[in-house]
Amino acid sequence: MDLHSSVAGSFAETYGEAREKFLAALAPTGLAPRVYANPNTGPTGEDLACETAWIGPEDAAKVLVLISATHGVEGFCGSGVQVDWLTDGGPDGLPDGVAVLIVHALNCHGFAWWRRVTEEGCDLNRNFIDFSQGVPDNPGHDDLVDAFVPASLDPATIAAGEKKIADYREAHGELAFQSARKAGQYRHAHSVFFGGFEETWARRTLTRIFDDYRLGDRAVVSVVDVHTGLGPFGYGEPICGHKRGTVGLERVLSMYGDSTGLPAEGQSFSIPLHGTQRAFWQPRLDDRYTYVALEFGTYNTERGRKALRADHWLHNQGAFDWNAPKTREIKMELRTQYYPVADDWKEMVLWRSRQVLRQTLQGLARFS
Repeated sequence: MDLHSSVAGSFAETYGEAREKFLAALAPTGLAPRVYANPNTGPTGEDLACETAWIGPEDAAKVLVLISATHGVEGFCGSGVQVDWLTDGGPDGLPDGVAVLIVHALNCHGFAWWRRVTEEGCDLNRNFIDFSQGVPDNPGHDDLVDAFVPASLDPATIAAGEKKIADYREAHGELAFQSARKAGQYRHAHSVFFGGFEETWARRTLTRIFDDYRLGDRAVVSVVDVHTGLGPFGYGEPICGHKRGTVGLERVLSMYGDSTGLPAEGQSFSIPLHGTQRAFWQPRLDDRYTYVALEFGTYNTERGRKALRADHWLHNQGAFDWNAPKTREIKMELRTQYYPVADDWKEMVLWRSRQVLRQTLQGLARFS
């Protein structure tokens, strides 16, 4: 399928539409999805679920795992990537001995509610720590928490918070500020980038998926987890947390080359983070996996900071009217930050995702 046709047909405007498009794209394969039903409902009472599909030989030694909606609202992009792969001949072009596991809407609650977090209020990509070993400290977030998510959005409160943030930036520098904001924090459940007090439903579901598909028995598993919101508009960076000297990093570099982002080495649009999904795969697969967050840039991070501030404030108020003008304003700004409506952005996403998925499959075919 040409890119322009796929732009028009692969993306959706609601979680329900994305789910329908995913199931419709899967139908020609003759495969039924496995459904992991979420116990909650969406904003209009709709059922929620993470759904998976295995494409290729059941006994495949090598598996590409393609995940959407780790960060909820970012699922608009990830679902479009999955639908495009299904409808652009992806199932017909698998190398011998390679299968693809599609995980659609891992954080289905955040997807439906246009949130970056789960129903527990957690940033899922900070939730993969070993809680039995204690949690990381983030004193900078402690200092700024009331500026990140104030009790009110009135102009005076916002102005005071912005001054506090500006003073912190001047005193500590931009890297320290970004670490305070988004490296992960485990104390303030009402605030942004909260990693949780325990495992979330989505994390437990990923464990079920891992076991159900016997991923621990495979020779190599390559995970591509689609994200948005960081980096230049429309560019997709494969962000890698594998360490120097590991087989995982050697394999990632062999697949994606110099476009690979390495936060630990200061060579990425991302900073080092606590509790990312790589910490889920590492203890289960050791040297038998690769993990990248394929991050598509949207708008600047300051716009994103303010959109998250408003969305967290909204949900901190308790029950609210989904259709109220203030709700729609806040929600549309958040969705736009993580899912631009522009067709040129969507076209760039699909071109780059096709390239990265091809590189991943070719890499899997090479790996022993």
